[in-house]
Amino acid sequence: MTTEPDARRRAVPRTLADELRSRPDEALAELLRARPDLLSPIPSDLTQLATRAGARTSVLRALERLDRFALQVAEALAVAPDPCPYETLAGLLPGGEGELPRALDLLRERALVWGGDDRLRLVRTARELLTPSADRPSPTGLGPTLAEATSGMSPGRLQEILTAAGLPTTHDPVSALAALTALFTDRERMAALVEEAPEEARATLAKLTWGPPYGEVSERPSPPIRWLLDRGLLLPVGSRTVVLPREVALHLREGRAHRRLEPLPPALEPARTHTRRSVDAAAAGQALAALTVVEELLTSWGTASGAPPVLRAGGLGVRDLKRTAVALDVPEPVAAFWIELAYAAGLLASDGEADERYAPTPAYDEWLERPPERRWARLAGAWLAATRLAGLVGERDTRGRALNALGPGLDRGPAPELRRRVLRLLAECARGDGQDGEDGEVAAPDADAVVARLDWECPLRAGGEARARIVRWTLREAELLGVTGRGALASHARPLLEAGAGAETALEHGAREALGADVPDADVPSAAEEAAASRLAPLLPEPLDHVLLQADLTAVAPGPLRRPLAETLHVLADVESKGGATVYRFTPQSVRRALDAGRTASDLHAFLAAHSRTPVPQPLTYLIDDVARRHGRLRVGAAGSYVRCDDETLPAEIAADRRAAGLGLRLLAPTVLAAQVDPGTLLERLRSMGYAPAAESADGDVVIHRSDTLRTPPRTAPEPVPDGPPRPDRPLLAAAVRAIRAGDLAAGAPDRPGRSVPVVPEGRPPRTTAADTLAVLRAAVRTGTPVWIGHVDADGTADHRVIEPVRVEGGLVTAYDHAAEEVRAYPLHRITGAAELADADGD
Repeated sequence: MTTEPDARRRAVPRTLADELRSRPDEALAELLRARPDLLSPIPSDLTQLATRAGARTSVLRALERLDRFALQVAEALAVAPDPCPYETLAGLLPGGEGELPRALDLLRERALVWGGDDRLRLVRTARELLTPSADRPSPTGLGPTLAEATSGMSPGRLQEILTAAGLPTTHDPVSALAALTALFTDRERMAALVEEAPEEARATLAKLTWGPPYGEVSERPSPPIRWLLDRGLLLPVGSRTVVLPREVALHLREGRAHRRLEPLPPALEPARTHTRRSVDAAAAGQALAALTVVEELLTSWGTASGAPPVLRAGGLGVRDLKRTAVALDVPEPVAAFWIELAYAAGLLASDGEADERYAPTPAYDEWLERPPERRWARLAGAWLAATRLAGLVGERDTRGRALNALGPGLDRGPAPELRRRVLRLLAECARGDGQDGEDGEVAAPDADAVVARLDWECPLRAGGEARARIVRWTLREAELLGVTGRGALASHARPLLEAGAGAETALEHGAREALGADVPDADVPSAAEEAAASRLAPLLPEPLDHVLLQADLTAVAPGPLRRPLAETLHVLADVESKGGATVYRFTPQSVRRALDAGRTASDLHAFLAAHSRTPVPQPLTYLIDDVARRHGRLRVGAAGSYVRCDDETLPAEIAADRRAAGLGLRLLAPTVLAAQVDPGTLLERLRSMGYAPAAESADGDVVIHRSDTLRTPPRTAPEPVPDGPPRPDRPLLAAAVRAIRAGDLAAGAPDRPGRSVPVVPEGRPPRTTAADTLAVLRAAVRTGTPVWIGHVDADGTADHRVIEPVRVEGGLVTAYDHAAEEVRAYPLHRITGAAELADADGD
């Protein structure tokens, strides 16, 4: 239940704490949502909240999240009188009057500005950060005020300036300074004074008008400079340094605090315009291509020979990245993106063995069993939330060390927020949302326009070239992944943006309830991913169960293939080209690969006959039979290593072959050769000589090699590096505001009449099982009802409490404790029982 501030606190606030007390609970919750660092830990009362809101680190973070015009308003307040009337502030920002109320509301909401329109006050820390000094120039380019610049000046020198400026002398420095200030702020008198200045002096003033306001002069200033110094239009701040007073600069600027005011964001001019159907079709095609590339990557890394080693310092070696790029037929930066994406989705990890290697995780096999649209949604969701930037691969860190794929140093906290904002800007360019068959126009803005827009929205945050690079990487990666098509946002990507980052929706919670309490988050599709998958599904073609065999030993797949067919075909043939149709080529090596995997010639003939819409070409039949006839005649096993063959002539032929000279072969028997190399090397050399040997086990059986045998132990996806405190959800905000209000009332009004609190039953709460306790607490989170719990603290002392649960996760229940009047976290294993209560009035 909310607690309204009393009437006396609705008077004109004297401090920021008073102003916060006058706010309704919804406004306090909005402040905590916009500045989540204020919640760590939850303030005990509103005075502590106001103190924390004025802390330097918190104010810096709040300033970083202001748009350019709101920041310009704050900068104007920093150089304006304190307090500043609204009319004075508007005079410093000519041309921005229409947007000024919005900017002030934002600054008030973030607790950076407080007070009524007649007495606007910038928080002291923000004023200090934005106020100019000799070593920290103002963003406005304005210098110190006349009072600040003359603080150490002798009274006699002030009287000399008055006389030179044509003003009567005074009896004290205070009145002299007031007279000079009145002159410099009077438009007509100041214009007449500047008109009298020599032309060189006016040129000097023009150079300093828009900043920086400091200049260097010689030990003996020239007559024009001396003219300005005599009249106080320039004031000395060092032996050879002068400054233009703020009042003089504002006159020369005609009262403007900024040279260029930017009240509105730059428009996102479309570079190209497409129909939504064409955009969605292009994005869906690219989504299928993305799934194919990820499968190829993890299939190649899922074998003992293909799994790349982990560098000693962590990450993937440069040579392995190049090899992977060649295998995927993509540039190295693109290969690094696919590798990092698979890692972010939890499909790839290191195996943790002594000779550590990267390999697919067990989650990859589960991922393969999902429909294509759900597989894509998993990848897109992981990409949006990832803080690792593949674009940094190949660069060097601040210590000069190379940044490798899958290695340390690639995390950048602001990346997820920037990605989402870039995609939301693309969404704003569209007309219509593409639902119900709507085929509106979709605009694709230029990358430079997106960069300029983000520079306006958060000029201080991750600024400069770093942000521009992340924006360009985002646009490129979104196109590769099928989030965008032809540079515009696809309709199936919209649900991913509509979900709040890190927020658990009702659908997600329901899915976890159905699957059980111990199901990892990564195994439960989010509601956004489910919605994105449902939109993508109609855009994807149905997988095919056939190919077209051709006489040139190729097979054409006119579309995506069903998984069993695709897996077998990848073993039996090599991919020759990709695109709308995939071309596979049959070679002796590829057929041998299928035979090594345990297939027989008859199996291969039957497979091709069952899945080809064209007759099986005779050359392909001959190829399979020929390779099968020779396959396994030679057997290679481990003894040092040996070669065994039923045909007595073949071992003798190999022993006499000059190409086998480096193998150290020796004929032990007419059908057995011994070698001085390991079995793997012997197999590879014999195959390069044109033979088709098979590996043999210690029992004499042919060893069957399968491509999916290498997997890591179960691994979780890497956690994104947080960019500051996480955004609190609505229940936690409500509980935090209630705790802060309670602490504030306890400090000022102990009796607190009129509060509504739950009635606590007599005795002890019932003992419940762990499952029943969890069910009661989760139900209370959804309904917002109070719960009566039994609790045992770390010392073994048992008590009972009334709490209102906010969330249940990680073995803890976070709840508002009515007795302590604060938000606390209780370990679930210390709760002995739980029962729901009904609200009632009580003391």
